[in-house]
Amino acid sequence: MTDSQPHALIIGAGAIGSFYGAILKRAGCTVSAVVRSEYDAIKANGFQFESPLGDISWTPDHLYKDGDAPDAVPDYVILATKVLPGSDRAALVKPWVGEGTRIVLIQNGLDIERELADAYPDNPIISCLAFVAVSRQGPGRIKHNAYGRLVMGRFPKGADAHCEALRDLFVAGGIDIKLADDVVRERWLKCVWNTPFNPLSVLANGADTLTMLDAPGGEKLVRELMDEVMATAAADGYPLPPQLPDSNIEGTRKMPAYKNSMALDYLNDRPIELDAILGNVVAIAQKHDVAVPRLETMLAALRMRA
Repeated sequence: MTDSQPHALIIGAGAIGSFYGAILKRAGCTVSAVVRSEYDAIKANGFQFESPLGDISWTPDHLYKDGDAPDAVPDYVILATKVLPGSDRAALVKPWVGEGTRIVLIQNGLDIERELADAYPDNPIISCLAFVAVSRQGPGRIKHNAYGRLVMGRFPKGADAHCEALRDLFVAGGIDIKLADDVVRERWLKCVWNTPFNPLSVLANGADTLTMLDAPGGEKLVRELMDEVMATAAADGYPLPPQLPDSNIEGTRKMPAYKNSMALDYLNDRPIELDAILGNVVAIAQKHDVAVPRLETMLAALRMRA
């Protein structure tokens, strides 16, 4: 280990955060983590992985609990927590951000960067979308099933030297990276799938993708929800390819039946990312006077449940 190695700190070192920490560790970075309930297990054994990439198990160079003080200010603070209602992400990263620290979001949803950009106007914000199948098996034990690709760009626009440096580290660790000049558009593209399927899975009692599509009227409803997301994106200045709903549904049918992240959170009685994935889309639609009656109904029903 040398002083020239980049230092990354993972906040939210669950399945996704610990996976990308493992990739940076493989690239030769110093990688630390902030954890909550699993501190003792990770302190004893690190993160134990089962992965098609081979042995990517790793031990954090520094392991912290909430409220600890950093041993050193990191080059990258990687926020991989869920975006939950009422969470103060700006306060969460504050102890770890110094001058020049790059704040990296590997999180779901739409319009999730502004809170951090407003709080830290002098720190680069790198926004990432993860395409990875990874799940927690137990304290500090993670199963990586497939994929790992990240789409990343500066918020609100651009793919500058900060993004290129981080891309090179992830590529050195063994995953594919796409740099995006317009990461907000990339988030809209992902929302066309996420915004219908994730919340709908909760209303369908944790159903998998094929169960939702094959139920009477299911595919029609999914398509109508996707059309409302498409209309909202266009009104917000991000017109998307008109064939996107067709290709999303066709691609989903080719996959094995899959329980998405919100379905798994619901089935395990964990909070769901309702506003990040659905509520923010509805708010943008209302701002632009776009009619989204199905999205609004789904949001109201899930808020009643909450």
